Amino acid sequence: MPLKVVKWLAAIVGGIIALYAIYIGIALYRLPSVALLVDRRMNLTIQVKDWQGKPHPFVVGPRNPWWTPAADMPSEMDWAVIVAEDANFYRHEGIDVKAIKNAIKYDLEKKRFARGASTITQQTAKNLFLSREKTVTRKIEEIYLAKRMEQELTKGRILELYLNIVELGPMVYGIGHGAHYYFNKPASTLSPRECAFLAAMLPGPQKVYNPYRHLDRVLKRSDMLLRLLRENGVLTEAEYRQAMAETPNISGMQRKVDQSFTGKVRRFFRNLFGIFR
Repeated sequence: MPLKVVKWLAAIVGGIIALYAIYIGIALYRLPSVALLVDRRMNLTIQVKDWQGKPHPFVVGPRNPWWTPAADMPSEMDWAVIVAEDANFYRHEGIDVKAIKNAIKYDLEKKRFARGASTITQQTAKNLFLSREKTVTRKIEEIYLAKRMEQELTKGRILELYLNIVELGPMVYGIGHGAHYYFNKPASTLSPRECAFLAAMLPGPQKVYNPYRHLDRVLKRSDMLLRLLRENGVLTEAEYRQAMAETPNISGMQRKVDQSFTGKVRRFFRNLFGIFR
């Protein structure tokens, strides 16, 4: 290839990179400030989606009736989520380089995007401020916001926000709502087994770890999380054995499963025969 052509192509590529860098700079400049999150009395309205993809307003803060302050959250709930989602939460500064390397290695072995490496801070930034689109630009924005959050907020505040916005079911957002939805109790009274049950759903409450469809899978994963809590000193051996012997009281969920099934049957026959009104 002639040298002149090489230089011409290099100039084009360099120009594209420069333009993208400018675009990224503008995008980062336009991101909202995370400083408002410092105030625990703050209320922020974001958009969340139901399982049909329809957006709904959602209040993050004390005005949300399901909001659970950090002081009322069981420590077992905090740690169940940490060991499930971000084992290095208290050691990293927003991003986990080691986890990213392991995820890249795993994805290359599987030849597909099979494992993510987003920290709790990154997930909180995404849930509060960003869309769900999977693009390089959005990932850069997520990392930038995560680093800013780590500079402005305490780890406890980041975890409090995360636990109150995480998805746990159909329009069920936050541990407080999840505790009532599945167990008919406030989050403050959750047992270690119930904490592990909720944390076990986090990788995918809509599909992979949807307790409506894969209850056995959720229970198996919760067993694993309880074992990690014991290994990390969160639970004593006696507390671990007691939790493993406990059968989660999922009567609240079962009623919703039954209602959901009944509703589907009614809709099916209504659409098929037009006889249910």
